[in-house]
Amino acid sequence: MKYLPILFAMTLMLAVCFIPELGFCSVESTLGALQSRLTTTILPLVSILGLIIAGLSFVAGSPNARAHLWLAIFGMIIGFGATSIMNFIKGVVQ
Repeated sequence: MKYLPILFAMTLMLAVCFIPELGFCSVESTLGALQSRLTTTILPLVSILGLIIAGLSFVAGSPNARAHLWLAIFGMIIGFGATSIMNFIKGVVQ
């Protein structure tokens, strides 16, 4: 356990020496990949799950089921339209 930080530092140095792409990472490409993953995978998946939960709430007879369905539909519009919304905002800013 005493030599664990030294071993970690040496492994990191070797990785940077033998894989130079690690040293040339850019924040822009990382944020672009994160944005792409959010807008194409995660947001649509969450919006579909929200619609399923709201539908189950409606079937179960919850008194707030109508509000849940409206919120789920609004979430689906944002979830599936996130890419278009981001492109619109980029076009306005630039």
